[in-house]
Amino acid sequence: MTRTVYRFEFTEGVDMKDVEETLLLSILAVGCLHGESAIRLEVGYAVNAERRVAAVDGTTPSGSAVARVFTGLAIHEFGDENFSIARVNAPLPASPAAASAPVEDEFAGVS
Repeated sequence: MTRTVYRFEFTEGVDMKDVEETLLLSILAVGCLHGESAIRLEVGYAVNAERRVAAVDGTTPSGSAVARVFTGLAIHEFGDENFSIARVNAPLPASPAAASAPVEDEFAGVS
């Protein structure tokens, strides 16, 4: 099985701290609609400031909503011309043990 991951890549002029704060605001907003437990259980994300990339697991309804809200806020805050989005199919962990890999490995295939 695979999951859908949205990979956002930002240009040099965009402050990655602002990107992370905008992503967290998106998660908060979706949490108001779907509930905190859905966010904790269903939304995966990662930010790599060095690579200027943010990734959101959009496989679940909550994750997809976070990706959509983040896209809208990013267009408004950073400008459509200052980032790109790619949809990446990433493998699901084979077992709970495989899912226990360190967080930095979660979106390893999305770098």
